[in-house]
Amino acid sequence: MDRITEEELAGRLTPIVLGGDILAYSYARCFHEAYGVITTVYSGVDVKVTSSSRFVDYHVEPAMSEGEDAIVALLRDLGARLSGEGRVALLLGSADWHVRIISRHKEELEQWFVVPYNDFALLDDITQKGRFYELCEELGMAYPKTWSFDCARGELPLDPRELPYPLVAKPSNSARYDLMDFPGKEKVYEVHDPADLTRIFGLLRDAGYDRELVVQDFVPGEDDAIRSLTTYSDASGRLVAVSGGRVVLQDHSPARIGNPVCILLERCDQLVEDARRFCERVGYRGFANFDAKYDERDGTYKFFEVNVRPGANTWYMALGGVNFARLIVEDYVLGRELPYEEAYRDTLYTLVPARVVRDFVSDDGLRERALGLIREGRAASPFDYAPDTIAHRFWAHLRSARQHEKFERYLGRRR
Repeated sequence: MDRITEEELAGRLTPIVLGGDILAYSYARCFHEAYGVITTVYSGVDVKVTSSSRFVDYHVEPAMSEGEDAIVALLRDLGARLSGEGRVALLLGSADWHVRIISRHKEELEQWFVVPYNDFALLDDITQKGRFYELCEELGMAYPKTWSFDCARGELPLDPRELPYPLVAKPSNSARYDLMDFPGKEKVYEVHDPADLTRIFGLLRDAGYDRELVVQDFVPGEDDAIRSLTTYSDASGRLVAVSGGRVVLQDHSPARIGNPVCILLERCDQLVEDARRFCERVGYRGFANFDAKYDERDGTYKFFEVNVRPGANTWYMALGGVNFARLIVEDYVLGRELPYEEAYRDTLYTLVPARVVRDFVSDDGLRERALGLIREGRAASPFDYAPDTIAHRFWAHLRSARQHEKFERYLGRRR
């Protein structure tokens, strides 16, 4: 694709996002703030908080629920049309499985789209949790002690009584697992004893999951021990932007457990330096999102995985001072050399109202710090975008208002 000038962006840039939830709206907000453009979203369902936005051209598209071939066919038709109109179409995915499809077909899709993702060989390699931990070992990055069991084998290859408990179990291939639907499915499984492990292994095997089940040492600590780190690397593999923070609260519903809903922006030197070495070692380009947890037993931050896309909460980078959509455009569309930036303003990213923080954050100091930022007007959600429609604000308010009831259902009242 020929380079274009910044002056041409407002008339030609067309961001295309697959999936309609938090990240899609965050993209749309950032693209509008930076370039004044509308983002086109394709989703299998109508996510009202996004579809009601005046900055989104929202399409409920059956092909998004019909599998990879249907999605690629949709993109072929869309790409040919946009190319014929002289548009600069930037293709983005909200979920892991969107990104895998885009990356797998990257060579073909680049005929029509700017595709800001790594080649599939690299993407597939580092998202296999076993391979990620091999790289952690090589680079001296701390990670939980881990065992992997192939669900395609039909039975556990060792006596589950030999393992230490408690443990945490999760599928190694999250993109494949996300597309499955079966009774008892959870994002992450708590394993308290050998019977639990046997049951969970059998549940996934019988549901047709034929990849590895990763079982890990449980790192003690509540939500506030979890850290999120977002990085951006340029074409040379140089880390050029970083942001992250301490999780104040995460979602505790079974289908969404582990998704942070409140994050205090905060720099952690160990995580930044470890992530820098990882990205440089593998030749990574673009956004990466790392999940880690502080282990009070040895004073280290243990890495769990790398997500090869911005995480759902990446708007915290914009809140911290760096518009994350701008990084992609500057790098992939305008071909500029990016200066090094850090996004760590003293702010609170939150998808929940103050009363959820008040009632469900157990650490006194952290709770008061978070509530103080809310009182001072230094807390925000990506959905808090004043120029947007009344309908968008209604759906955003409704979504936030339901959070307290959900936390009561799954946690009970903490204080």
